[in-house]
Amino acid sequence: MEKFNYSNSLDIHSLLDRYRTGSIAPADAIASVYDRIERYADPAVWIYLAPQAETLERAKALENQDPQKLPLYGIPFAIKDNLDWAGVPTTAGCPPFARTPARSSAVVERLCAAGAIAIGKTNMDQFATGLVGTRTPYGVCRNPFDRRYIPGGSSSGSAAAVSAGLVSFALGTDTAGSGRVPAAFTNIVGLKPSCGSIGTRGLLPAVRSLDCVSVFALTCADAASVLQVASGFDAEDAFSRHPETKVLPDLSRLRVGVPGDGELEFFGNAEAEQRYREAISRLQSLGCTIAPIDFKPFADAAELLYGGPWVAERLAAIGDFLDAHPEDIDPIVYEIISGGKRYDAVSAYRASYRLAELRKLAEIQWQSMDVLAVPTTGTIYTVAEVAAEPIALNTNLGRYTNFANLLDLCAIAVPSGFQSSGLPAGLTLMAPAWHDLSLCRLGAAFHASLGGTLGATDLPLPTLPEPASAAKSSSQERVKIAVVGAHLSGEPLNYQLIEGGGILVRACRTSPIYKLYALTGTALGKPGLVRQIEGGSAIEVEVWELSIAAFGGFVAKIPPPLGIGTLVLEDGSTVQGFLCEPYAVADAIDISHLGGWRAYSFRF
Repeated sequence: MEKFNYSNSLDIHSLLDRYRTGSIAPADAIASVYDRIERYADPAVWIYLAPQAETLERAKALENQDPQKLPLYGIPFAIKDNLDWAGVPTTAGCPPFARTPARSSAVVERLCAAGAIAIGKTNMDQFATGLVGTRTPYGVCRNPFDRRYIPGGSSSGSAAAVSAGLVSFALGTDTAGSGRVPAAFTNIVGLKPSCGSIGTRGLLPAVRSLDCVSVFALTCADAASVLQVASGFDAEDAFSRHPETKVLPDLSRLRVGVPGDGELEFFGNAEAEQRYREAISRLQSLGCTIAPIDFKPFADAAELLYGGPWVAERLAAIGDFLDAHPEDIDPIVYEIISGGKRYDAVSAYRASYRLAELRKLAEIQWQSMDVLAVPTTGTIYTVAEVAAEPIALNTNLGRYTNFANLLDLCAIAVPSGFQSSGLPAGLTLMAPAWHDLSLCRLGAAFHASLGGTLGATDLPLPTLPEPASAAKSSSQERVKIAVVGAHLSGEPLNYQLIEGGGILVRACRTSPIYKLYALTGTALGKPGLVRQIEGGSAIEVEVWELSIAAFGGFVAKIPPPLGIGTLVLEDGSTVQGFLCEPYAVADAIDISHLGGWRAYSFRF
């Protein structure tokens, strides 16, 4: 098994710490990225690599800005080549299809605005049709652990770039499992967010009603940090949804659903089965309760994705090009997409009725579990095996992934150990939509208990202060605090809570006895929450939990006129929270009618 040796990790939290302590500047980090890419020497990872001089200019421009205001300050990332990056061709793995957009996709805009630095566009299964990573005219990028094996697709280049330590994170997409399968095959984290949480404007659709942008990262904490920046309602995206925050029970009360033994399939790979059973035992050792469930509704839904009319939706995206340029399309991709022509409106309605039935059956199973834990894949194949049976083996890889978007689930794929061959295995944790951040915390607890190294590098998994498993600590040792502005999930200062080991408890509102103001004269937008003698509004807050030591350090960073006091929540309970001294709101803007800081900040 090949290991890539680096003196420093590019994981987001480690790199940000080096920036904040002044031990490195963004331009230095970017120079090291290009050095790593040259030494890794696999051009099939990249469809387009930005010129180094151009990227260094962008990095140096950042050095005039305050890293405290940019949550992804100087963080290098890669972009799957079905997502637009202004001025760079989007090929979706098909050179004759290339077009050069004038505007970046919504997600790339958000990430760059937060200080992230795009390095290049990554290889992929053509038109995002495949879970194997071999359906590309740009060459098959090698699996970092063994070049004889597939890297997984369709987001193959993005996963390989993260695993090999070439970038801190990468964007993929996930319709059938393309944000999870490559993560399992490269020993990294793959986050498939709730559909509609990250805007898809500027994404070439595969199945537009099911597509979502995914995140590849070295750690679950990094995936959460990217999600918090990337997510948000986009009025220009017809499929965007207003994000919600739902919280899973803590580990001691978490019910983890697993398929019954007769419903598990590992396609003859006994070691993969053993890694999965060990993963379930590991979850149990963390305090979770294991609950066998009926997996049939999920498996039946998985078969609908390619065995039903959703494949015809791919024709809506590229049907005209497919008819005009059949010779330019990978033969397997052509066979799959053109097969959508056999479906008509009647079959589409019938399939939608069947999916509605399966959703109801799946809801019954969710009554006895909070999280579903499945193998990310049942096995892994060589490039030669996939070439011999391209469709059947691809179908096998989707057994535990294809149903997620059809059933409106979020999911995170995490490393779960290695086979004796040196190839990694993966575990996927799923939950109903909007539990994304809770899944990241659960994934972090599992990953920390496993340990090991980051991706295909020799760097150890970093230990963050107060890991997610600290939720098991007694309540007397921890303090709940309500945040209302820049510390909310996805806002610029949220990292202060995460780095302090903060655990999101719930999203809720205050009692209707407060007014919320947008303070003037501050470099970083700040809200001021003031309790009223009479009247007031209910204001959106998030309740986080910190250890007493972390709480003290957090409070010490709060500048005037803000301070910490006792807040009354909508259910009558009280927590510590941000309050503002009344003198500071004399010239401020009253935004109470908007109900919260997000509604105000989304206007700009």
